[in-house]
Amino acid sequence: MKTRALIKPELDPEFVPAALWNRAYQAKVQQSGASREVSIALLRPDHSCTRFETRMLANSEEDQSLNLRYLERILKFLLWQRGGHRILIAGADEMVAPLAALYTVGGERDFDQAFFGEQIYLEPLTTHRCAFNDLPAENEGGVTLGRHLDGCRIGFDLGGSDRKCAALIDGEVVFSEEVEWSPYFETNPEFHLKGINDSLERAAAHLPRVDAIGGSAAGVYVNNEVRAASLFRGVSAEDFKQHVVPIFAELKKRWGGVPFDVVNDGEVTALAGSMSMEENGMLGLAMGTSEAVGYVGTDGRITPMLNELAFAPVDYRDKAPADEWSGDLGCGVQYFSQQAVARLIPASGLEISAELPFPEQLVKVQQAMAAGDERAKRIYATIGCYLGYSLAHYAAFYRIRKVLLLGRVTSGHGGTVIIEVAREVLTVEFPELARQIDIVVPNEQDKRHGQAVAAASLPVIESTP
Repeated sequence: MKTRALIKPELDPEFVPAALWNRAYQAKVQQSGASREVSIALLRPDHSCTRFETRMLANSEEDQSLNLRYLERILKFLLWQRGGHRILIAGADEMVAPLAALYTVGGERDFDQAFFGEQIYLEPLTTHRCAFNDLPAENEGGVTLGRHLDGCRIGFDLGGSDRKCAALIDGEVVFSEEVEWSPYFETNPEFHLKGINDSLERAAAHLPRVDAIGGSAAGVYVNNEVRAASLFRGVSAEDFKQHVVPIFAELKKRWGGVPFDVVNDGEVTALAGSMSMEENGMLGLAMGTSEAVGYVGTDGRITPMLNELAFAPVDYRDKAPADEWSGDLGCGVQYFSQQAVARLIPASGLEISAELPFPEQLVKVQQAMAAGDERAKRIYATIGCYLGYSLAHYAAFYRIRKVLLLGRVTSGHGGTVIIEVAREVLTVEFPELARQIDIVVPNEQDKRHGQAVAAASLPVIESTP
């Protein structure tokens, strides 16, 4: 599929934006005169269902590989955006067998099938053909967590390089701090438990009592259980199941059974922005050790969607950068994180050792940017170009009014460059979206306290003492 980008990322000109590829495909669909309706339904064990409607080329031998490429990339995005363990496809029966072969044990998407089947939903990921009349109705629902500020609360956010914690009394922050830690490759889950509890104790020292605790961290959490999280990547599978899955239940027990809720950090990021700006339809996107995304719907609610867009494809070229975990190509983590910065350093001409950890490479780039080095600016401009095209792709799956951009990659003047170039891409390539989507950054108070305040607001206190 040929695409022509009007604005190319300077350090990565071979980038094939998903938004442009899909636009070209849909143009071909319209021109063919023989298109068909296709519907994808994703079901979850709680009987909730999400659906996505599209149109595809007719089932011809000539277009079969193109159709499979289109539908598989859409399905991959939907899985990581919305989640599900049972896939139903109507209108493209011939696609079911090849998709099932990809998303099976030993298939190209073996990582994905194991993640959704074994880790998240505890049931096998399966793919089935379905008649349109038999597709279940969409039942996405929403989560009522958040926006509760009564009582004495603690909020925490667990990152890959620090953990933040704050104490609040009726919504007023009375204590806030960041503590450096390095949890990724710690093999003993007791390290994580003690670290989190230490932050809680430091915050509790500034409260007359603790009525509720709310937290956020990268990963997937179901009913406060850890189903998948990079913070615990060093822990063995056995210890993960025995000690990490119930880690927040153990902490709740230690804190007397107070209301205790933990969700993905991207969700809390979006919630924080929505609360601060009094705006819904908020997509929060944090560029840090990975890409963290969260979404507050136009009705102001956190959705039950996964929003793990670090694993969702944004680049459709055949030789796109590979994700280190899943092995798939062109996924968001390689474009919106410290990994993206490190990947672009060689092309920029900056002489920074690839042996340095990603956070240290980022610091070197930030220092070069602060010194006015054009080579560093080209890195940020390239990421901004990625962002503009990817926001157009995201807009096919979300109703977006504002994008809240944050994370260490966006710090300083480099973040300004990212936003400027992203806005330029939207204006030139997608003018309707440019008028609809506003890209913003948190103010200084929100940077210091917003995430922890939003996290603290998650639990409902039945009765405040």
